[in-house]
Amino acid sequence: MTLRAVVSGIGSFLPAQIVTNDDLVARGLKTSHEWIIQRTGIAQRHVAAEGEFTSDLATKAAQAALKNAGLDIQDVDMIVVATTTPDNIFPSTAVRVQAKLGLDRGFAFDVQAVCSGFVYALAMADNFIRLGQVKTALVIGAETLSRLIDWEDRSTCFLFGDGAGAFVLQAQEGKGDVSDQGILSTHLHSDGKGYDSLYVDGGPGSTGTCGTIYMNGKDVFRHAVTRLSQVVDEALAAHDLSSDAVDWLVPHQANERIIAGIAKKLHLPPERVVTTIAQHANTSAASIPLALDAVLAEGKIKRGQLLLLDAMGGGFTWGAALVRW
Repeated sequence: MTLRAVVSGIGSFLPAQIVTNDDLVARGLKTSHEWIIQRTGIAQRHVAAEGEFTSDLATKAAQAALKNAGLDIQDVDMIVVATTTPDNIFPSTAVRVQAKLGLDRGFAFDVQAVCSGFVYALAMADNFIRLGQVKTALVIGAETLSRLIDWEDRSTCFLFGDGAGAFVLQAQEGKGDVSDQGILSTHLHSDGKGYDSLYVDGGPGSTGTCGTIYMNGKDVFRHAVTRLSQVVDEALAAHDLSSDAVDWLVPHQANERIIAGIAKKLHLPPERVVTTIAQHANTSAASIPLALDAVLAEGKIKRGQLLLLDAMGGGFTWGAALVRW
């Protein structure tokens, strides 16, 4: 018997406020809608309202996922929240979500791997389920990146947005081969030498301030294409699969050109690549579940299809997951 973590529910939440590229130009940013689209594929981003916190977004996404799964919150054994923008330094955002959901059992914690956070969190929950320690897990990616942005920085301010997405994972017996439903494998990596290429220039242990996002775009792009190509190969090789076996690529939504490069490597046509960056921008740890929930709402992904999730974030961190839907 092999225990698999099967996705039984998915949900997402986006703040009501939308900031378009034209809005940024109207505020005085020296750029244009056309330039941003050409460089990134981003047309707009959602921005959390004053008093609307990461835990609020995460809670609403979790409630939607539980409803989709047909489960009550008391069925949940663990909550893991992937976020770069916690409500507080401590306690974790996950325990705040636990309280807001009304869960009085199990355990909750945060994972911080920036844009790779959701894949990291998925791996954590998958391993708890495989070991038989957990039957039902709530995995959430949630961000309010707008609070780390310098809105006058022409190189970064248009890239990021706020939002949250969640998976409900449940233990299910499988045969132990690639035909099983659920998470087949996860593959995680990091390389701290990339620290200076993408980071926030603040923190309680250094400046005592929150800081803002800094990015060397060319360096990040170069590493992303290389690292994501490598981890895609690794995930497929782990199951003796070729790229033909992949039905859908569900990538982190960072840059349209990076997404197109990985899709080309997999020989996947655009219609089999989940892309929501135009509407959401880069929502870091929230981007994969947000994107997947959006395309599921369109009825495109079917049960039994093979999904490849991949992401890369600051650190550098990167990872992939193969999921039989």
